[in-house]
Amino acid sequence: MFSHVVIFWTDPAQPGAADALLAGCHEYLRDIPGLIHYHAGKMVGSHRPVVDQSYQVALNLVFPDKATQDAYQVHPRHVEFVEKVFKKVCVKAVVYDFA
Repeated sequence: MFSHVVIFWTDPAQPGAADALLAGCHEYLRDIPGLIHYHAGKMVGSHRPVVDQSYQVALNLVFPDKATQDAYQVHPRHVEFVEKVFKKVCVKAVVYDFA
């Protein structure tokens, strides 16, 4: 298994940015071939100080292996998501990949 986790910070000047980002994730990413698991959602608040609450949206994708994730990165729908959604509503993203 190969997990690809992306944490997104949306543009605070765009009040609907988190919803637009989630809609874009669902539209462009969830049906890309090779995915074993897709989950995208908004940050959930916590009383625990160890929980990062500075971001707005997270994406968790699981692939069978790194090669499949590498193919996902150049898939036309992923590229379209980056251009049409991510670049328009986000100010930062951090990626955590692990196997």
